[in-house]
Amino acid sequence: MRFEIVTIFPGFFAGIFDNGILRRALAEELVSVGVHDLREFTHDRHRTVDDRPFGGGEGMVLKPEPLAEAVASLGIQPKAERLKGTGFSPCIEDSKEDGALAPEKTLPEATQPAAKTRVILLSAQGHPFTQAMARELATLDRIVLICGRYEGVDERINQLYCDMELSIGDYVLSGGELAAAVVIDATMRLIPGVLGNEASGEFESFGVADAEIATADVGVPRSQHGSGGLLDYPHYTRPAEFGGLRAPEVLMNGDHAEIRRWRREQQLRKTLTNRPDLLEGASLSKEDRKLLDAIRVESE
Repeated sequence: MRFEIVTIFPGFFAGIFDNGILRRALAEELVSVGVHDLREFTHDRHRTVDDRPFGGGEGMVLKPEPLAEAVASLGIQPKAERLKGTGFSPCIEDSKEDGALAPEKTLPEATQPAAKTRVILLSAQGHPFTQAMARELATLDRIVLICGRYEGVDERINQLYCDMELSIGDYVLSGGELAAAVVIDATMRLIPGVLGNEASGEFESFGVADAEIATADVGVPRSQHGSGGLLDYPHYTRPAEFGGLRAPEVLMNGDHAEIRRWRREQQLRKTLTNRPDLLEGASLSKEDRKLLDAIRVESE
């Protein structure tokens, strides 16, 4: 996979890709990243990338001309040209309710490259970025990330070039660079071969349900459920006792079925406490619902 970042602060990314999983993925050429300075696509001596907003108001707006040139330099045509004749329209309005991208239609072979590329505008006005969306993005070949700044980006760039507009949360950042780093990290780690253990990307918060997990059991029964959209369960390691607190005995008794049940109960507890909104769309079994009812009664 190739990530392209369009930004007015290319130096922001100098150290981000030098650590941890990102560094290893780049070293092993599982992913590649290009950082493109928007000011290189200006034509005045001041390298101007912004101007005052039409209609008045505070702040400045990123101009459309440099952004259009930057995107064109990456071989990206306007949406209307890029997808002409494909019958495909990757607009955010076509997204699934759970935040995943709409399934791609079957395209003629000649148009597949367009279908495997997404141009994304990062802004506070965007669709919420989710783990489900990260899983979908991880199936692409190329992602172009446009980092907004100041009061935002001229909306015509969004209309002409961007397949979707994304926000990483209900707050406002100084610019899209931090958001771009988040999208890259969350997406890249789901690409096959990036994580040391492929199961790590399946058994975690916001993950898939049991029925969607491809990881095979080896030797012993699996000791955890797929989250099915819930939060992850608490984790413990050695020593067994620390700070006057002892790790739960159930995790040390070797009974995988009992461990699995305990972990599921903890997922439900943590989700009910911290993110009850997730329960509405979670994949819950009859046993899950019974556990959840018992937890609610207990907490009353």
